Amino acid sequence: MPDFIFPPMPPVSVAIHGREACFPVHRVYCVGKNYAEHAREMGSDPDREAPCFFSKPADAVVPGLGEIPYPPGSSNVHHEIELVAALGAGGRNLSPEQALDRVVGYAVGVDMTRRDLQHAAKDRGQPWDTAKGFDYSAPISPITMVEHGSDLQRGRIWIEVNGEIRQDADISDMTWNVGEVLAQLSRLFELRAGDLVFTGTPAGVGPVNPGDSLRGGVEGLQEIDLLITPVRTAGAENGGIDPGQGGRSGIGADCRHWPDK
Repeated sequence: MPDFIFPPMPPVSVAIHGREACFPVHRVYCVGKNYAEHAREMGSDPDREAPCFFSKPADAVVPGLGEIPYPPGSSNVHHEIELVAALGAGGRNLSPEQALDRVVGYAVGVDMTRRDLQHAAKDRGQPWDTAKGFDYSAPISPITMVEHGSDLQRGRIWIEVNGEIRQDADISDMTWNVGEVLAQLSRLFELRAGDLVFTGTPAGVGPVNPGDSLRGGVEGLQEIDLLITPVRTAGAENGGIDPGQGGRSGIGADCRHWPDK
C-alpha cells in the first residue's frame, strides 16, 4: 500500500435490500429530460432526441431514509424522483440488450437540484455542476437485486412532500428506456461495475424547504423517506448527518447500518 499525506476517504457504498453485502459506488450518471411532460415543464421540446447526460460525485450519495440538509448558496431547491439502475459490470459501445444485462439491481433516488443555480448556468451557457453535484444531492434507497437482463418496463413512480403528491407517473413514460439509456451512455464513457445511473424524472418537480418531509418510490422497490433540515443544524452535533446514516459527512457510509424498510 502506498503512503498518503492524509488518510484517503473510505469507499462510498449503498445498502442492498435483504443482504449483508454492500454495493460499492464507482460513478453516478444522470439523464436529463427523459420524460416528455417534464421536458415540457422545463421549457424544452420533448421530441425523442439523444439523451442529455450529466454526473454527480460518488460522495453525493447518501441514504434515502433520514435527514439531509438544505444546501447553501440556493433559495430554490427542487426534488426530482428517479428510477436508478445499479451496474454489476460495464463495457463500451453496448447494445441496449447488452447494457441491460449489466444491471444487477434497481433503487429509488432523488436528484436534488439547486434550480436557481441551474437556470443561471443555462442562461450563461455554463456547466450545471454547482446545481447538480453538491453534497447530499443524491439520496438513494437500498438497492433491490434483480436477475441479469431484467428490465423494469412499467410501474408507478411518485413522490410526496408533506403528504401532498407532487410527482406521479409511470416509468413506462420514459422517452428512453433503461437499456437504451445505458447503451447511449456506453458510447460516451466506459461503464464500470459500481456505476449508478439516475434515469430521469417525470413532471411535477417542485421546491422543498427546511422542515419538509419527502416520501417517494417506484413500484416494487424500497422507498425513500427524508427530512430536509436547515443548513447549519442538519444531523449530528458535530455538523454532519447522524452516524447511522453514513458517518459525519455521509461519505463512505457503512451500508450495513443504512436503514432498510
